[in-house]
Amino acid sequence: MSSGTSFGSSQGTRSSRSAEDCADLRAQMEKRRKRRKESNRESARRSRVRKQQHLDDLSSQVDQLKNQSQQMNMVLGMTTQNLVALQAQNSVMQTQKMELESRLCALGEIICCMNSITNAANPAAAMGATASGAYDVFGAGGTWSQPIDLYQCF
Repeated sequence: MSSGTSFGSSQGTRSSRSAEDCADLRAQMEKRRKRRKESNRESARRSRVRKQQHLDDLSSQVDQLKNQSQQMNMVLGMTTQNLVALQAQNSVMQTQKMELESRLCALGEIICCMNSITNAANPAAAMGATASGAYDVFGAGGTWSQPIDLYQCF
């Protein structure tokens, strides 16, 4: 009979150990679950902080790009104004150039005409020499009997 009692008490010890082990296991699982939850909360918090930092960085970059865009638009506007002014100035200078080329051509024709008249009237002047030995563009000692209106040629 003693064997039955000892069997019963050993079984009771086993079942109490088993219950303690089960309670310890549950406590460890609960502890792990709590640590995992806390770890997940912390991870989520860090993720929110990183996300906010990223949004702040993007917002700052947007502001910087807007400022650059405004500056570039100002520079573009000024450059466009300068271009228009230079194009107008270039147009005026092209017109002046054409006018000066026309005057130069007319003056060249006048000189040729005067030289041919002078050469026909005075063969010695045909060589372009004057009494002083200097070259006389207008011939005949620098005197011309008729007034020359240069604007008739234009």
